[in-house]
Amino acid sequence: MEQITTFFNRYLNFIHIPTRIVWTDILEIIIISFLVYQILLWVQNTKAWSLLKGVFVILIFLLFAAVFNLSTILWIAEKVFSIGVIAVVIVLQPELRRALEQLGSRSFLSNLMPFDKGKEEGIFSDRTINEIVKASFEMGKVRTGALIVIEQNQNLAEYIRTGIALDALVTSQLLINIFEHNTPLHDGAVVIQGNRVTAATCYLPLSDSTRLSKELGTRHRAGVGVSEVTDSMTVIVSEETGRVSVAYGGKLMRNVTPEELKEQLESIQNKSVEEKPKGLQLKGWKGRSKSEGKE
Repeated sequence: MEQITTFFNRYLNFIHIPTRIVWTDILEIIIISFLVYQILLWVQNTKAWSLLKGVFVILIFLLFAAVFNLSTILWIAEKVFSIGVIAVVIVLQPELRRALEQLGSRSFLSNLMPFDKGKEEGIFSDRTINEIVKASFEMGKVRTGALIVIEQNQNLAEYIRTGIALDALVTSQLLINIFEHNTPLHDGAVVIQGNRVTAATCYLPLSDSTRLSKELGTRHRAGVGVSEVTDSMTVIVSEETGRVSVAYGGKLMRNVTPEELKEQLESIQNKSVEEKPKGLQLKGWKGRSKSEGKE
């Protein structure tokens, strides 16, 4: 207990609690709270979120070292700290540059009112599920390839930025028209947030999993790839066979029926990340599905 008290007296003695609070203190709290909220939103929408979790683990380890007076570890941390800050800036250089560009392009009023951003996002409706199922199997009948990413809890802004913004209500006709051959938007993935198609022609990370069949093409590997790094669900329509597959949690369910696709979409409709494990425990999923044929 004495060591913990010594640690706080040594490292947190700069904290000053005022005896009297004036209106300027309240104004400062509001401004700082707003800035922290905006920074957290930015961090959550970029690769910085994973990096921040790693930094948090390191800070806990350093706190442990400080409490037990592990002087060698603290000395190493002190020497590495300045280099670590530079390394973080280098790693996050694209995200920092994009954040500054957005800060310069947006009006100050829109930054003060971020609440409209999530108006169209959130849990999707049964109608949206039916439209996705209908479009997927209509495209499958005519061998039209498609890649539809449905956002759940983790924001997909990083991938939306790589595509073309749409912001349209999800309908089967819209999805079919987007993926129609030789149209400007058919190449790449569509991202759905809530009940709206947010963007098309989006680029997704490819999975390098050795468990996937070698016969699967880029479309399937992209669908599995984005499901490995986010909690989104991806519907994939094969251009070669017309079969519909679903990727979630890094696993692929191939050759699903309309009923199975609807069931899988309903399984993520009202669940948060905390209510289910990351590794895909939905009914009917066993890594690969019953179909092992060519896609």
